[in-house]
This record gives sequence, structure tokens and C-alpha cells, in this order.
Amino acid sequence: MAVVYFTAHLSAVAPPDPLPVDGKTVRQALECVWHSHQKLKGYVLDDQERVRKHIAIFIDGTLIRGQAALDHPVEDSTEVHVLQALSGGCL
Repeated sequence: MAVVYFTAHLSAVAPPDPLPVDGKTVRQALECVWHSHQKLKGYVLDDQERVRKHIAIFIDGTLIRGQAALDHPVEDSTEVHVLQALSGGCL
């Protein structure tokens, strides 16, 4: 089974521990998580079902941007990391 991880920035709505999930794509894997953490979907996807700009998805350590992340294939050994991206500059 693939494993999905969420950063502490999403702790209010995401599972605290990595979750093993089924699915053939990242979208299907995330849908498994959303069954038990329904508010999380609104933090990850916008109302058009697209990855929000402030969300970064890493698949096996590689950043995959936008819809390509959701359509990316998932295997039993896949690790998916969902992060709330931070931005800003120096003060």
C-alpha cells in the first residue's frame, strides 16, 4: 500500500500519522484519506478540484506540480507527502 504523509501545518484537519492507502493514482489515494478527514479536501483542492496554489505534493521525494500530481500513478511502495507551501521573504 502507498503511504500518505501530511505536515504539521495541516494538523488541524489532517491525520497526525502517515496513512497507508489504496489507489492507482495520487487522487485515488487522497480520496481514501478524505473519507475519514473530510475537511482536509478543501485545504488541498479548490472548488474546481485542482491542487491549491499553497499546497505542494511530493511523490517519492520529487515535487510534482498541479494536476500532474493528482494524476501521478501510485504503487505499493509510493510515498506521498502533502505540504502546505510557505512563501515570503527576508525582513
